[in-house]
Amino acid sequence: MVCSSGALAQTVTTSPGPESVSITVYRDPNRGADPMDIDWLNGYALISETRTVSVPPGESDVRFEGVAGGIIPESAIVTGFPDGVIEKNQDAYLLSPASLLDASLGRRVHIRRTSGATGEVSETDAVIRSGAGGAVVLETPAGIEALRCTGLPETILYDRVPEGLSAKPTLSVRVRSAAPASATVTLSYLATGFDWQADYVAELSADEKSMDLFAWLTLANGDETGFADADTQAVAGRLDRDSRRGIKPRAEPLVLQCWPAGTTTSDLERRVPPPPAAPPPPPMALDSIVVTGSRMQRRDLTSTSPLAMIAEEEFLGDLRLYRIPEPVTVAAMSQKQVALLRRGDVSIAIVYRANLYQPGESGATPVVTTRNRESAGLGLALPSGEVAFFQDHGGRRILVGQGLTRDLAVGEDVEIELGESIDVRTSLVMEAEDERSAAYRLTVTNAKDRPVRFEAKLPGTANRISRPSARLSTRDGGPLWTVTVPANGSATLSYRIKSRP
Repeated sequence: MVCSSGALAQTVTTSPGPESVSITVYRDPNRGADPMDIDWLNGYALISETRTVSVPPGESDVRFEGVAGGIIPESAIVTGFPDGVIEKNQDAYLLSPASLLDASLGRRVHIRRTSGATGEVSETDAVIRSGAGGAVVLETPAGIEALRCTGLPETILYDRVPEGLSAKPTLSVRVRSAAPASATVTLSYLATGFDWQADYVAELSADEKSMDLFAWLTLANGDETGFADADTQAVAGRLDRDSRRGIKPRAEPLVLQCWPAGTTTSDLERRVPPPPAAPPPPPMALDSIVVTGSRMQRRDLTSTSPLAMIAEEEFLGDLRLYRIPEPVTVAAMSQKQVALLRRGDVSIAIVYRANLYQPGESGATPVVTTRNRESAGLGLALPSGEVAFFQDHGGRRILVGQGLTRDLAVGEDVEIELGESIDVRTSLVMEAEDERSAAYRLTVTNAKDRPVRFEAKLPGTANRISRPSARLSTRDGGPLWTVTVPANGSATLSYRIKSRP
């Protein structure tokens, strides 16, 4: 494509899209184990594209269309041009009614009007004298007027798209070549608006002493650009990086205003509402996720069927890289899931815990515990994410709890809280009080048909507890009571808390 600039001709070559693409997704370093929000993704991606570009002799501009909208221009690295790159720019304005109007300021356009009474269509030339920020002022042969303030349906007709506007996010570079060449170019850059997480599905055994563990790797792309058949990886670990960087292309709506003049209501603003927006695309991000080989509902985490494609874990310094062994499409504004890991017969124990700070009744919190080592059936890096626990009841798999897990290295303790129990409950009563201490009685009841292990963390420090009716240990500097509560039974602890250590 060739366009003129002054007296000199500037050659512009457009690359509409990549021939191959690789995408590596990094998690939001500040999100922790909280679920992703497709409308507010603070992770990022490293994108590498291969394109074939015909380069003319001399200096020319090359436009890379279809890059990520959240591209960080200063991160872009372009290699493969014969004599290198002179400069690079992000074309930040996307084609929209407002940007089209702004870019045509001072230029001649055509106005088409339709009579509501007769249906007659008329056209006239006009020059745009103001931008899209409010009333759009036009100069026509009849004089100065505001667009759509005549009471007639009006449409602006443009004879071309102004230079600098693009229907797709675009990065442009200026290159120099001594002779015509066909260059195989690699474009690599960072882009905001991506994230990923692990979603675990655990099936508890009937005796709750083991579980089968399966995990999905869920990739999220909040960008308007999708990447088809991409070699895709995800990186676990924390990198020190400012997630606020990056410029999103602007494609703003056009809002028009009119102020009628020469009437007793000329001080009142009359707004002409904008045309209705196009309906949004189906909410792929929240209601459904594209899964390799199938489609599943966002909260339907019951499927653990084996897949041929399971992400492969690789070491990357202090980080972990999970490589998807086949190309996948990471579509715009959507999520995709691939199998991450599968482990069977993982040894676990369920402990019921309570933190007791004041008298009252409450349910204990069941905590699934294990050790991330091979002897327990694990022994691999576990990325943070949500864990859904299921158990078989009468031949049906029932969701029995959900929790979150942080990043866990090999050898670390695994503890996942499942919420408040309705079967294991505590009652703390203050029985007496004087100037020196207060007497308490803690009762824990178990409505299950099997014994449970129970742990209660008492308030204060260990040296403030006196005359406990059972032996106490400590955790994190605080007194801890550990007991096995019999099936359909109870256990009681009496103790006093000193007013002063």
